Amino acid sequence: MIDYFKTSDDNSLITIEKAQAGCWISVVEPTEEEIHMLINDFGLDKGFVKSSLDDEENSRVEIEDDQTLIIVDTPFAETQSENTILYYTMPMGIVITESYVFTISVKENSIITDLASGVVRNLKTQQKTRFVLLLLLRITARFLQSLKQIDKISFAMEQQLHGSMKNKELIQLLGLEKSLVYFSTSLKSNDITLEKILRGRVIKLYEEDQDLLEDVIIELKQAIEMANIYSGILSGMMDAFASVISNNLNIVMWRLTIITIIMAIPTMVFSFYGMNTSGLPVAATWFPTLISVAATGAVAFFLLKKKK
Repeated sequence: MIDYFKTSDDNSLITIEKAQAGCWISVVEPTEEEIHMLINDFGLDKGFVKSSLDDEENSRVEIEDDQTLIIVDTPFAETQSENTILYYTMPMGIVITESYVFTISVKENSIITDLASGVVRNLKTQQKTRFVLLLLLRITARFLQSLKQIDKISFAMEQQLHGSMKNKELIQLLGLEKSLVYFSTSLKSNDITLEKILRGRVIKLYEEDQDLLEDVIIELKQAIEMANIYSGILSGMMDAFASVISNNLNIVMWRLTIITIIMAIPTMVFSFYGMNTSGLPVAATWFPTLISVAATGAVAFFLLKKKK
């Protein structure tokens, strides 16, 4: 799907029917016909388009003739089985040409939706450099938001794990730990890309753009630090709660063992009196029952006192 957007005279982002100079062209999950149109009608480099649609592409910057490609990783969240949430990253290509700015994504994401709906203020498609920097700032803000969500989910899992003996919570924590690894790797790659842009050799930076880019880098480094901190906390939490679950299971097994021992005492007594054996004391009266009750009470008292 290809959509065209342009900032109007009242600084609002509007949708237009066809490409105009100074517009933003959003490409999401393009068909083969749309890919063909990008290459032939708009003259985009074929390698740039394929790289932007490769979900394994690393964050990088590349310049070819009068076109500049910036690939950055963006965060995604996906609900899997048993309501577990997995966070991961996907690359998004930003192609800057003389007349247009293209964003090419292999999958629909909330960042493009936010930009298209006018959530980002002071977004002017005619100012290509500033538009790209505001887009990068939005991506970094989305990383920070996802990291905070991971922290909240891990805290909720921590509360549930106190009395749990199931693997569901540990599987969720394992998924969150994996997500933090994805985030940390992608954030470091994006940081390298932004450092290259900061040198001013990729796109022309004005003084205001320089300040905005520095803000983006600061936010990005904060996200990297948060990912590292959360990853360390989550790793230690998983080790601790693996022991908690094992300990909870041991307590249950201990209780079942006590019940088994107590239930075995009457069975043993009545088994003796149920055999065809002579010489057992007072076999025909209430004596076996009395022995069973007394022995069961004594053993139960001893085991419960031992527990304390």
